[in-house]
Amino acid sequence: MMKVTMSNLTVLINKNLYQYIQSSPLDTDLEESMMYSLKAGGKRIRPVLLLLTLDMLNEDYNKGLQSALALEMIHTYSLIHDDLPAMDNDDYRRGKLTNHKVFGEWKAILAGDALLTKAFELISNDTIIEDVIKVKVIQRLAKASGHIGMVGGQTLDMQSENQSVTLDTLETIHKTKTGALLNFSVMSAVDIAQADSVTADLLNTFSHHLGLMFQIKDDLLDVYGDEQKLGKAVGSDETNHKSTYVSLLGKNGTEKKLKHHKDLALGCLKNLPNQYDPSKLVDIVDLFYSRDH
Repeated sequence: MMKVTMSNLTVLINKNLYQYIQSSPLDTDLEESMMYSLKAGGKRIRPVLLLLTLDMLNEDYNKGLQSALALEMIHTYSLIHDDLPAMDNDDYRRGKLTNHKVFGEWKAILAGDALLTKAFELISNDTIIEDVIKVKVIQRLAKASGHIGMVGGQTLDMQSENQSVTLDTLETIHKTKTGALLNFSVMSAVDIAQADSVTADLLNTFSHHLGLMFQIKDDLLDVYGDEQKLGKAVGSDETNHKSTYVSLLGKNGTEKKLKHHKDLALGCLKNLPNQYDPSKLVDIVDLFYSRDH
């Protein structure tokens, strides 16, 4: 079996991700639009986190590969839709023109729709995990992606433009819009490995702190980040009149909040049962804390 490192798992995900978007008998270039965004880059952190969590739970990470690929497709669809003029109206993503700038708005919308539905096809066709676990994973992904998860968080985020929101509301936005898929990364691995309830509770709490870390760091990078490293313009939150951790807490307060959730996330990992080695998840926490793009 391949050595379990973040870089090796990223290669594995990329190797398998693209083969599922095959040309269709229909006379369209929809698949080209789907592939454009799938190949736009990124660290594949969500699927990597899923596979690393499985490995940490002493389970074969290959059991989570289909679920990891499905997760990346849903994440990619959400980025295509987020960039649309009706949403964040971004021209660049990871240094490349956004999907709608290349293929037009209607095709970008349909490419996102196709990636969303392809994700559930992938998991339903998984032949490695048992059917009862497969259903549990599908249910978890549907909930994480839907109206009380990522889509609900995006709705609340859009509704909150041009007005001040409380820190509690901002946290709710980020727990759903950003955190829900990161929670799925960890907890679908718990489902597949059939971990005990103590481990499940600790990892569930860990994933929530990780999700908040990710968004708090995003807020910092949107103001203080390097545009070349980010691959897009900074200051989009201010342009769209969005409340952020930086606008509510200032730079120092936001950095303290980031450190607070880092410490709580690491505390969850430290309290895991002794049969688990969480060192690679500790590396993920450090990555979230120190990333510059």
